[in-house]
Amino acid sequence: MNEGSQNAALVAIRGLVKRYIRGGQVIPVLVDINLDVAQGDFVALMGPSGSGKSTLLNLIAGIDKLSGGDLAKWRARNVGFVFQFYNLMPVLTAERNVELPLLLTNLSAAQRRKSVAVALEVVGLTDRARHKPKELSGGQEQRVAIARALVSDPALLICDEPTGDLDRKTADEILGLLQVLNRDHGKTIVMVTHDPKAAEFASRTLHLEKGQLLEQAAAA
Repeated sequence: MNEGSQNAALVAIRGLVKRYIRGGQVIPVLVDINLDVAQGDFVALMGPSGSGKSTLLNLIAGIDKLSGGDLAKWRARNVGFVFQFYNLMPVLTAERNVELPLLLTNLSAAQRRKSVAVALEVVGLTDRARHKPKELSGGQEQRVAIARALVSDPALLICDEPTGDLDRKTADEILGLLQVLNRDHGKTIVMVTHDPKAAEFASRTLHLEKGQLLEQAAAA
């Protein structure tokens, strides 16, 4: 990947406004947001509850407001999602959970198995491939979720409070894994978090307050 492609904006937002109408009242959610996320960036998005973080994250991911089969296929190819509570299917093994996004593709069963094996190896869970979620620790479940997000080799990882349900030690291990994916595998990451310590793992931090982007700071 050349330097020009690394610095290219993967996400570019200009003058974004989002409002809800509730009981005839207009409620502003996002106010004149301008944001560039470069390819290879790792951005932490912080702010109090109700500040618009999740709304902005969903708009970046093409979830909020947008719909349709073609868009779902685009998301499957280009965006990986990591959530606070893992969203794993309890009746499926780790490898079957990781395989789920590939079912939207034209890959053969053999190709899917190979991609799943690579994703589980990247997150260090090859030896847990046949285990179901109830047989895994919280940290291992989140690693499965990250492998699922990675399996289609998306350019962008969207992480919504990925360590909110984990203890500090396990959270730091997951955040360290995200750093490796960003640094060594070139994944662009946008992460919503309430945790200042989690934000320290990102390259820069954005702050939202009442729908406004107030501050942008580079990590030390």
